[in-house]
This record gives sequence, C-alpha cells and structure tokens, in this order.
Amino acid sequence: MSAQERLTDALYGAGWSTVKRLPEPVAVRLGRTIADLAWKQRGKGVLRLESNYARVVPDAGPERLAELSRAGMRSYLRYWMESFRLPAWSAERIADGIDVKDLHHLTDGMAAGKGVILALPHLANWDLAGAWVTTRLGIPFTTVAERLKPETLYDRFVAYREGLGMEVLPHSGGSAFGTLARRLRDGGLVCLVADRDLSASGVEVRFFGETARMPAGPALLAQQTGARLLPVTLWYDDSPVMRGRVHPPVEVPESGTRAERTSVMTQALADAFATGIADHPEDWHMLQRLWLKDLDPARDQATAPGQDREGTS
Repeated sequence: MSAQERLTDALYGAGWSTVKRLPEPVAVRLGRTIADLAWKQRGKGVLRLESNYARVVPDAGPERLAELSRAGMRSYLRYWMESFRLPAWSAERIADGIDVKDLHHLTDGMAAGKGVILALPHLANWDLAGAWVTTRLGIPFTTVAERLKPETLYDRFVAYREGLGMEVLPHSGGSAFGTLARRLRDGGLVCLVADRDLSASGVEVRFFGETARMPAGPALLAQQTGARLLPVTLWYDDSPVMRGRVHPPVEVPESGTRAERTSVMTQALADAFATGIADHPEDWHMLQRLWLKDLDPARDQATAPGQDREGTS
C-alpha cells in the first residue's frame, strides 16, 4: 500500500470514528466549513463541478456557476457528514430523515412479487436513502460497489453499507449481474447508482443536450427478469429532512433487439435523472468527467471556443 493510499484510508477511518460522535449541529458546521475551504481553493473537483453545472444550467454566467459550485460543495460535504454519522443514528432518526413522493411505485412493485430495480443518480445522499428503505420500509436490498484502492478502504465501505442493512456485491469479478438477477427473480429489491459508466459496455445517451455514457445493467436486468425499473431522484432543502421522488416505471419496449431496447430504456432513465438534476443542480455530486466530449475532446471537433471549462476527474 502506498503512502497516499494509507493516508486516504486513515482519513476515512477518522471520519467514521470521530465525526459520528459529534453533536449534529457541530457536524453540520464542520461540513460547511470544509466545503467552503475546498471551494475557495478552486481545485480540480470544484472546476469540474462547475463545468458539469454549465451543461445543466446553460444560461448561467460565471457568477451563477460559482454560486452553484459553492452550494454543490456544501451539499457534497453534507452527504459525507451524514454518511459518517449514519451508523450512530437511531432507527427513528433514519426513518424520519427522508420524505418520499410517489412511494407507491416501489411498494406496488414489491407487492407484485417480480422484483424492483431502483436506479439513482449521484444526487444528495443515496446511502441515507438506502438506510431508510431497510429501516422505515423494512425491505432488504442488494447493491454493488466499485472496488476502491486501497483494499482496506473498500472493506470499510462494504462494512459500512452492510451495517445499514444492504447486501453489497463487488462491481468487478463478473458475478454481480447473475446474483442481482437471482435476487430479482426471488421478488427482491436491487438499488443501483446509474448516472455514470466509463466502461466499454455503457450505453450512449443524450444528457442535457450532449452525449454521455450510462450503465446498461438496470435495463438489462429489467428485461431479463421482468422486474420493475424505477428511477429515483433525491434532493436537499433547508430542513434536516432529505426529499425524494420515485418516478413512474421505465417500460420494456415491445419490439427491437435487446441492444435497441436497452438503449431506449437507458435514455428514459437519463431523462428522469435530468429532471431531478435540473430541479436541484446543487445536489448533484458529479465532480468527475461525464460527457464523452470531456473524456475524448477529439470526439467533437465542433465545440465552440471557450465552451468547455478546465477541470479533471
């Protein structure tokens, strides 16, 4: 393990061991202070966040984008402060921590017995949403996690999420899809963060007017198992309660090849995600490159000078 990896692991470990012991008002102030310091430094993540927000809010000038990125960093650190503290929250605190609109799409789907796939973008706090599902609704679910380096950090995240009642599968290794399909055929629930995929198997979608790549997994699982596919969006307001919405089901097209059906369904997911992100752009924690134009600038030679802003993933 490199020195950088040891430092990263130690910082996350300190967060989970120390922040969860802080009184909530102190944790809130700490998160806001760290966010403002990071925002003022204008590092790569902040610049990339502004570049991504420029796609979401195309008429925003530099001042508005700066305001959005400051709010975005505060939202991002709220996510981390909450996540570090979640293992210490009572079941009642978790159950009261979210207000969800149109929850019937999920409960009706579970009652049908064919399984449900919840697909979310990186909005607000998806870990809190997962803890709410297992605590308030009493529904266990399965998800996947990217293998992080160092391995000890990945183990921390797995233990953290399993402690919240989730079954966590490694993204790599090739067996995750089959396990997810079995859970769905048994009438279970699968939750997947699905707004960014840099692999060769990702599906190209139009997202805020440009091409991005999103994972094919949610659509493929729905086709293969008959499970209901539901987009979910989350957001914060000025209260301690996070808000959420379960969107109507993404239907499997009646015709077309599997690839064509997957493309249509993934585009429908992207459109639902875009609705939630446009309504609450500051809660979209996308500090990495997403659009193919940013991943491969040579892909689009027609980009107007100055249209893209600096920043790296």
